[in-house]
Amino acid sequence: MTDGRSWQGDWKSRLYARVRERGYDSLTAFADARPTASLVQLAEELGKDDIAGVQVFTGLVAEAERSKRLTRLVRSQLVRELSEDFPAGWPATMTDDTRFTIGHALARWCSYTPQTHEARVRRVRDALLASPPPSGWRPLSPDDTLLLTLLPDDEA
Repeated sequence: MTDGRSWQGDWKSRLYARVRERGYDSLTAFADARPTASLVQLAEELGKDDIAGVQVFTGLVAEAERSKRLTRLVRSQLVRELSEDFPAGWPATMTDDTRFTIGHALARWCSYTPQTHEARVRRVRDALLASPPPSGWRPLSPDDTLLLTLLPDDEA
């Protein structure tokens, strides 16, 4: 976590300078190379003391909007949220604890969803809860077959 320094100065320039220092031409390319890393992990890699996860996400949204790949970003964020709570994949048994953890992961995902995609994300969330994926399912990228079925690209 940062101590507030992440918001000092021109944080957007600092963010993109760090991305370029690591050999990437976009924040999206940097994040795509780490598809299961959380936003906090991405931020810490770019600057533990002066980059925040929300700044990374803000940059990713801006890039996705420009490239008309917002749906892909939404799927990507679900991959990150599920990887954080279920590194071994979707749980085999549904206990109260696993249901809570699934709900928490899906709630975090919903909270990061741009307004344009909120209704679609609620439908995906409901589908995952009503008809869970196979035990051990672990999407490793936004191009996972099940994710593409649940949330296909639709941008023009």
